[in-house]
Amino acid sequence: MPSHKLISLPDAVRRFTSDQMQYASGASLPVGSDAIAFGRELLRQGRKNLHGIFHCNSQQLNLLAAAGVLSKAECGFTGLEGFGFANGLRRAVESGQLALEDYSNLSMALRFLAGALNLPFMPATVNIGSDIAHRSAFAPNTYPATDKIPPISDPFSGRTLGALSPLKPDLAAIHVTLADVQGNAIMLGTEWSRFELSRAAQKVVLVADHIVDTDCMRQYPNLVRIPGIIVEAVVWWPYAAWPQASPGVHDVDEAHMLLMNQWLATEEGTARYLEQFVHSYTNLDEYLNLIGSDVIEKLSHGPTSFLLDPYRRWIQPRAAIEALLANTPPTRSAT
Repeated sequence: MPSHKLISLPDAVRRFTSDQMQYASGASLPVGSDAIAFGRELLRQGRKNLHGIFHCNSQQLNLLAAAGVLSKAECGFTGLEGFGFANGLRRAVESGQLALEDYSNLSMALRFLAGALNLPFMPATVNIGSDIAHRSAFAPNTYPATDKIPPISDPFSGRTLGALSPLKPDLAAIHVTLADVQGNAIMLGTEWSRFELSRAAQKVVLVADHIVDTDCMRQYPNLVRIPGIIVEAVVWWPYAAWPQASPGVHDVDEAHMLLMNQWLATEEGTARYLEQFVHSYTNLDEYLNLIGSDVIEKLSHGPTSFLLDPYRRWIQPRAAIEALLANTPPTRSAT
C-alpha cells in the first residue's frame, strides 16, 4: 500500500478522466456539498463529450452543461432550490446540445444501490406508469419508451413492477468534509447517496475540505462512510464546493449562486464566467483569492460551523499536506 493517496487536483483530472467517459459527481442536495472545483478542472483541461451522472442537479452540472462538455446526462431534480432553475442546463437541453434523461431522486438512489450491489437491475415501484418511464431523451422518437424502465413481473405476487438499470460510472468525484491520506472519509451534513455511489463507481476520487490524521477515523469509525480501500486518490482543495455550501466548513455564497446562474443563461455570459471564474487561476491560492478573503471569512462562520468542532484537533496544517504532495506516489491512470 502506498504511504498516501494525496494528489493535486489537476493531476487527479489528468489521471482519472477522459473524453466520452461516464462521470458522476457525489453531491449533497442542489446547493450542498459537491466537488464543483473538480468540474471546473474538467473544463480547464478541455474534457468533452462526457456522460454526466448526477443524483440531482448542482452548479457543477449547470456549469458543465452550459460550457457544452456534456453530450448526455442523467439526474433527478434539476433546479437550484431557492436560486431558481438551472439556466445553463436549461439552455443546453432546449438547444438540443444535451440529452437529459430524467428520473426521480428515489430512482437515482435505487440505481446507485443496484450498481453498488452489482445487481442486473433494481425492482421499482416508483416512476412506472408515468412519463418519467414512458419518455426517454436517449430514444426521443419512441413512445412509450421500452428500454428505460422495462416492465417486469413480481414472481411472488404477479404484480407488474419496473426494472431500473444500475449505475456504474467510470469515475465518481465525491466531495467529503474530512479525509485522511489513505482515503478514509467522513461527510458532515446530508449524504445524498455518496455512500452508494462510492461502491457503484469503477473508480473514486475524493475531494476533501480538510485532511485529518487517521486517529480521527479511529476515534469515529462509525462515521467513516467511505473507506480508503475503495478510493483511488484524495485531493485536498478547500472550498471545492463553492459557491455551494459544505456543512461545518462554510455556508452557501448566495450572491455568487445568483450571479453564476444568471451568467450561464446565455452563451456570452457563460464565456464571461469561464474567463473570470474557471480559466483565471492556476493554483489554490489564486482560486481562494478569486473567492475573496472577506467572503471566505463571512461564509466560514455560518450557523453550521459548530459541526466541525469535534474534529478540529486532527486537521492537518497546509505545510504537512504540501510536504506529502511533494512526494506523491505513482497512481494508476484512467486508461
